[in-house]
Amino acid sequence: MLGKHIAGLLLSGLSLTTGALAQSTAPKSVSAKHTFALGGEQFLLDGKPFQMISGELHYPRIPREAWRARMKAAKAMGLNTIGTYVFWNLHEPEPGKYDFSGNNDIAAFVRTAQEEGLWVVLRPSPYVCAEWEFGGYPYWLQKQKGLEVRSLEPQYLAAYGRYLKEVARQLAPLQVNHGGPVLMVQVENEYGFYSNDKKYLAENRRMFEQAGFDGLLYTCDPGDKVAEGHLDGLLPAVNGWDSPKKVKNVVRQNHGGKGPYYIAEWYPAWFDWWGTPHHTVPAAQYSTRLDSVLGAGISINMYMFHGGTTRGFMNGANYKGGDTRYEPQTSSYDYDAPLDEAGNPTPKFLAFRQVIEKHLPKGQQLPPVPAAKPAMRLPAISLTSSTSLLTALPKPVTNAQPLTFEDLSQPYGYVLYRTTVPGGRTGALQLKDLRDYAVVLVNGQRVATLDRRLNQEQVELKLPAGSVTLDILVENMGRLNFGPFLNQNRKGLTGGVSFAGQPLTGWQHYPMPFTTPPAAAKATAKPGSNAPVLRRGSFTVAKPADTYFDMSSWGKGCVWVNGHHLGRFWEIGPTQTMYVPAEWLKKGSNEVVVLELLKTDQDQLTSLDKPILDVVHPDGEARK
Repeated sequence: MLGKHIAGLLLSGLSLTTGALAQSTAPKSVSAKHTFALGGEQFLLDGKPFQMISGELHYPRIPREAWRARMKAAKAMGLNTIGTYVFWNLHEPEPGKYDFSGNNDIAAFVRTAQEEGLWVVLRPSPYVCAEWEFGGYPYWLQKQKGLEVRSLEPQYLAAYGRYLKEVARQLAPLQVNHGGPVLMVQVENEYGFYSNDKKYLAENRRMFEQAGFDGLLYTCDPGDKVAEGHLDGLLPAVNGWDSPKKVKNVVRQNHGGKGPYYIAEWYPAWFDWWGTPHHTVPAAQYSTRLDSVLGAGISINMYMFHGGTTRGFMNGANYKGGDTRYEPQTSSYDYDAPLDEAGNPTPKFLAFRQVIEKHLPKGQQLPPVPAAKPAMRLPAISLTSSTSLLTALPKPVTNAQPLTFEDLSQPYGYVLYRTTVPGGRTGALQLKDLRDYAVVLVNGQRVATLDRRLNQEQVELKLPAGSVTLDILVENMGRLNFGPFLNQNRKGLTGGVSFAGQPLTGWQHYPMPFTTPPAAAKATAKPGSNAPVLRRGSFTVAKPADTYFDMSSWGKGCVWVNGHHLGRFWEIGPTQTMYVPAEWLKKGSNEVVVLELLKTDQDQLTSLDKPILDVVHPDGEARK
């Protein structure tokens, strides 16, 4: 995504022009093959001018049961196309183990779009950015010594090539020239932001074609980086700019003096990260820009049309180096998009629909605007069962020096590091290059937290007399998804631990990836303990509807409902609620599990019928 990371929300100015939107032709059945080609100024679908009005939505950020409803909403706003990334770390979580099932069934997502009369722009490049963990790369790439992502390094190309062939098995048959809805396929992703190695880009193209992507390929880059990231022979798409004159000029300069013209990422909204206000952009600021782009005959893809939620531990993070802050992103990916986190139309949806209607061919009408989904408040839920995380530990891995998550073959979640030190001393505990958040416990009691966002790596401790058990629970808050540090993304205690200036050795490591909900344990948390705790309870639903767990009285952790990982909560905000989709609830009894790191005596969970997305408490647990 364009200079979201360096240019904020500033987009180029516009000159208002007029024009008519080409007739949108809906995809036919799987057996009906079409042609899609580049004209001098416009895309040509079956030889006729075609203007894409597309919106981005991501299959893993939406419950599979709701894919179709989101697509119907896309058509109701006037979209004729949807765009989506393909996420490598979802589909190959471990080397050679592929998963295209359930919410990862990208082929089913694309077929559903076709059934709903929508075309698809596919973005299967191994790097996606997308505010997604490691920019979509699987964690295990970092386990291979010398491997460098986004390069011609042989280990990387070999892993990338194997993965791409598996993706092509799923999706190449769904290209438009094979009877599917996929109009175009993107090679790499904003590579101009990262480097300008044309040999690497050419290898990408060769791999795509060899894997079976034999339709129209394109690159996308921010307007001022098109020359760096574009490969001769492919269509250069432009990200971020929406001045028709500027877009057309930069495409012509890099495409033999001609079009067609495609804004692959247009940002009428923005994403959030922990500890900062929720980003909102009034629709009025962008309606005239959309009108101008459509009037100029330029195709467009809104990023995002619908954000949804980044479930589990899959949020990414930004870091620009030096004294800048590490910025892990929130689980809510509401994005202030036209369709909100739960899939309901917003005022921005209505404003953009009104603009698109102006450009429809005479006599064509849009489907009705979908009604807002019902939402409910539940009675307070008592989480009566509690288990100290310290009593629910797996078998440890022993090593003299602390191991990283990657050393432990652990992708996400938490690792508890434990060692024994002589007590009766005072000194500084230093966690060099902490990645990313640590809860420090002495003899089972929490004594400190350290936060990479705040450049915290040490704390003064007074140890009691005798032999002391030192525990350090480390949370991976999200690997970097953008910038020059993609190859420096290891997690855990990555630079050694010392106390009073002396290195600490003899570590036991307890991996807690929580790839599945934590199992119920027999042990109960002791009264007075402030160690991280797992709490669970149940609640009854008469008729499933959306709801939002209100986490504003909790501290930091994550939540599961009926086995579904809803994501992270953190009192610092801006997100104070967790969206619970109706599709993941059931009539009758439902189970909820909360992992709480800080406010371990909290045992009541309440809910709301709307989200809280913009309440920031930067002082966090110090707040009374």
